[in-house]
Amino acid sequence: MTITPVLLCGGSGTRLWPLSRKSFPKQFTQLVGSESLFQASAKRLSGAGYAVPLVITGSDFRFIVTEQLAA
Repeated sequence: MTITPVLLCGGSGTRLWPLSRKSFPKQFTQLVGSESLFQASAKRLSGAGYAVPLVITGSDFRFIVTEQLAA
């Protein structure tokens, strides 16, 4: 059986201001370590037993998601 991870990302960027902004929500920032929360989640949900993740985000963040997944 293969699990298809669903990663939800987006937001208004108000809770961790000024690190988090409307154009760059907190999951894309490097809060702890060298990768973002989004990248850490994608890495955690990869490997044996996992399909390619399904990323649900707004069009404003599509380039950030693509860039961070490529890294």
